[in-house]
Amino acid sequence: MAYRAPVEEIAFTLRHVAGLGDAMAAGAVGDLSDDLVDAVLTEAGRFATDKVTPLDAVGDRVGARFEAGAVTTPPGWKEAYREWREAGWNGLVADPEHGGQGLPIALGVATFEMWNSAALAFGLGPTLTIAAIEAVAAHASPELQGVFLEKLVSGEWMGTMNLTEPQAGSDLAALRARAEPAADGSYRVFGQKIFITFGEHDLTDNIVHLVLARLPDAPPGTKGISLFLVPKFLVEADGRPGARNDVTCRSIEHKLGLHASPTCVMGFGDGGEGAVGYLVGEPHQGLKCMFTMMNNARLQVGIQGVGIAERATQQAVAYAADRRQGRSPRWDGGGMSPIIEHPDVRRTLLTMRALTNASRAIAYACAVAIDRARSAEGDERRHWQERANLLTPVAKAYPTDIGVEVASLGIQVHGGMGYIEETGVARNLRDARIAPIYEGTNGIQAIDLVVRKLPQSGGAAVRGYIAELAAVAERARGANRPDLGDAARRLTAALADLTAATEWLLAAQADGRGEAALAGATPYLKLFGLAAGGTGLVAAALADGGDGRGASRTLVARHFAEAHLPETTSLRAIVEGGGGAVLAATAELLAG
Repeated sequence: MAYRAPVEEIAFTLRHVAGLGDAMAAGAVGDLSDDLVDAVLTEAGRFATDKVTPLDAVGDRVGARFEAGAVTTPPGWKEAYREWREAGWNGLVADPEHGGQGLPIALGVATFEMWNSAALAFGLGPTLTIAAIEAVAAHASPELQGVFLEKLVSGEWMGTMNLTEPQAGSDLAALRARAEPAADGSYRVFGQKIFITFGEHDLTDNIVHLVLARLPDAPPGTKGISLFLVPKFLVEADGRPGARNDVTCRSIEHKLGLHASPTCVMGFGDGGEGAVGYLVGEPHQGLKCMFTMMNNARLQVGIQGVGIAERATQQAVAYAADRRQGRSPRWDGGGMSPIIEHPDVRRTLLTMRALTNASRAIAYACAVAIDRARSAEGDERRHWQERANLLTPVAKAYPTDIGVEVASLGIQVHGGMGYIEETGVARNLRDARIAPIYEGTNGIQAIDLVVRKLPQSGGAAVRGYIAELAAVAERARGANRPDLGDAARRLTAALADLTAATEWLLAAQADGRGEAALAGATPYLKLFGLAAGGTGLVAAALADGGDGRGASRTLVARHFAEAHLPETTSLRAIVEGGGGAVLAATAELLAG
């Protein structure tokens, strides 16, 4: 089955669950209207379904080709990308001053769900460009912005993020790439970077690399890192690409999935003179600049998890409705029943839908918080910025873990046929598996959540967020909705677990038990995701979207409450007392 963008569900989640409707009512997202939201999402859904989805199979089968330093994308990709950018999708959320449309981040994230569902390898390239736009707009000089921003916003040029080196994965303090000042005020960059997404390709006539490197006088560690803009082609006075810079794609990786997305080993200065680069921001402040790009990319990676989960769920439901095997207890038709009639298959499909919708709710809520922080001032701005900070690691990690889980369940529903490449469902799992790893592993996201985000404003930010979740549970308790079953009580219990685990972690860090807090970080993030996602599903069941899908949303919320929220009790126990073996482990013991 081909993917079809769930435009109505996306619009509903934005308005009634993530808070975009409230933001619109408060005037916090400009003059955005319901009609404009519907128009953008409808057109994006059409483009994703009709134009991007056909790219996925050929992209996986043919892959990106590397020869003599050049990368060729699969058949049809270059033409589809040109049509995509000419339609204005790349500049949807960018500042109109640079040629963008200035629409909310939340709307942009919703469209990227569709691009990633349709063909994850296709959506990945523009993801880094959008992040590069943010970094250049926030930190580059007006002169650099004048040369590069308009082309990046239009999508005529693509951007990349160059952090990782062979000896420096997540530990950026170990970076060795260097930059030497030149007489004309530019720099010459030398070094190697690995795992560079779309570091070389044929989709655009220039590529703008954002590269972390050290200046000669750099102090050690992360405080000595600077950020440089290094174009593939130097730019002439008329704005057109000119001479080739000393930037080389040495090879591309052979990967488990995302075959059409070239993952490059990049060389800077292989020719001996160094790659011409331009300082972005202040010297030795590159990590601050890069985090602007990385925070954007982390949310965008989270939405990749939502996208692949949605695709896998659609495929599984369609297959289960068509495939006949055995006779279910309630089947009263002739012959074998469709496998969707079997209780275990129904349980699996409900789980896939519930996990997907819960992940969508978290990611969209994070995007709306970013939008509200950008438009607010004073204490209100601080409130929304802390909310966005709190949700970003959860919005990256929880949906990407779910993407892998749901893709795997999709194979299970297909049975043996799911293990056969021709059905296309195995591709979902292969593509999804990288998302919990790149843009900061999910373990790093958990550490960030516990160490940096929970202590914001002395814990007031996370306590305020949990109080808002509890208000939804209270509404559910007062709604007198038998069709929700025991969801209200179970959600209340899950939020109590979240509160207790949060307070334990805050106290552990305050008391100097930081390592014990770190041992519980990953189970805590999952607990957080379950509680936040479950609240989103209950909120969806309580809302009237006017689209006749209330019964379906209620069923999904009830299943999540019955089958998944009980996990929060065990996760709380792990956070509070399950780290003893972790703390006692040594390399020798782990080696057996």
